[in-house]
Amino acid sequence: MSEVAVIGGGSFGTVIANIIAANGHAVHFWMRSESLVSQVNMQHENPEYLPGYSLGERIVATQDMAKAVTDSSVVFVAVPSASFRAVVRQIMKHAAPDVMLVSTTKGIEADSFMLMSEVLKAEAPKAKIGVLSGPNLATEIAASQLTGSVIASSQEQVRSTIQELLKSDTFRVYTNDDVFGIELGGSLKNIYAIIAGIASALGMGYNTNSMLITRSLTEMARFGREMGADPMTFLGLAGVGDLVVTCSTPMSRNYRIGEALGKGKSLQEAVKEVGQVAEGVNTVRLVAKKAEEKDVHMPLATGLYKILYEHHSIESIIASLMLGNQALDVEFAANSEKVLIEE
Repeated sequence: MSEVAVIGGGSFGTVIANIIAANGHAVHFWMRSESLVSQVNMQHENPEYLPGYSLGERIVATQDMAKAVTDSSVVFVAVPSASFRAVVRQIMKHAAPDVMLVSTTKGIEADSFMLMSEVLKAEAPKAKIGVLSGPNLATEIAASQLTGSVIASSQEQVRSTIQELLKSDTFRVYTNDDVFGIELGGSLKNIYAIIAGIASALGMGYNTNSMLITRSLTEMARFGREMGADPMTFLGLAGVGDLVVTCSTPMSRNYRIGEALGKGKSLQEAVKEVGQVAEGVNTVRLVAKKAEEKDVHMPLATGLYKILYEHHSIESIIASLMLGNQALDVEFAANSEKVLIEE
C-alpha cells in the first residue's frame, strides 16, 4: 500500500482519489474549504462537486498540506492554473525533494506562458514529473463509464507507477513521453470547446461541429509543432480525443461558456453562470498573443480572442471557417516543403 496525496477538491481530483483508494492505497485529499473537509470525512462524498458519489473510506480529507504530502510518495496536483505555482510551492515545503508530482491541470500560466510541467520543474527540480490528461469528464468517470487517459512523462517509472495506481475496470491509462504535446492538447482544446458552444447556441448542426473539430485539430497541431511538440501526439486521446468530447457536450464548462456567449450573454455573465473555472477563457488570450509572436496561423483561436476581448461579433468567427484559402486538408500527412497553409 502506498500513501498518495491528491491536491485539489474539485470533481476530477475527487474521482482520481476514489480510484486510487479503491486500489487499496491511503489517499490524503487536500482541499481549501474547512466545511468541505468535514463533509467528505463524515459523509464520504464531495457534495459540492459530485453529490451522491460515494467515496472510499481510505480517503481522508484535510486542510493541512503537511499532513497531506509529508509521507506521500506520489502527489497529484489538481488545482486551476492560476493558483498552481503557489500550491506547488506549498507542497514542496513539506514533500520529499524527489517526490513524484503529477499535474492534472489543463491550462497555461498567465505571466510566463509556462505549462504546468514546466512550473513543476521550476519549483521542484529534483521531483519525478508527469502529466495526466485526456477526455476525462469527471461525472462520467464517477458513473463508471469506460474512460481512457494518458500519463505523459520522460521517466518510465512515473508512467508505470501512475498506470498501476489508476488501474480500473472502467478507467484505462495509456502512456506517452511527449509531455509538452500532451499538455498542449489538454490546454488548447478548451479554446475550441468555447467556439463549439457558440456554434451550438447559434443553431449550427453536426456538419459544422465536425468541421470545427477537424480545423481546430489542425490549429492545435500547427501551434504544437511550432512550440516543440510532436504534431502526431494530437491524434491521440489527449489531443483529438479530448477535443471531441469537450466540443460535443454541455458537460464541458468551456462548452457551456460558449453556449452562454452564443445566446447573447457577456463574458462576465457567462463565467458567472457556469460558476466554475473555465480555463479556455484565459488560455485563448495567451495563445492568441503567442501565435501572433510566432506567426502561427490560428484563425479560430484568434477569432475567439477578438470576440472575448475586442468585442467583435460572434458571427465573424463562424465566417472565418469559410474564408481561408485552404490548400491541404491534413497538413502533417505531407512533407513539410509541400505543406501550404491558409493565407
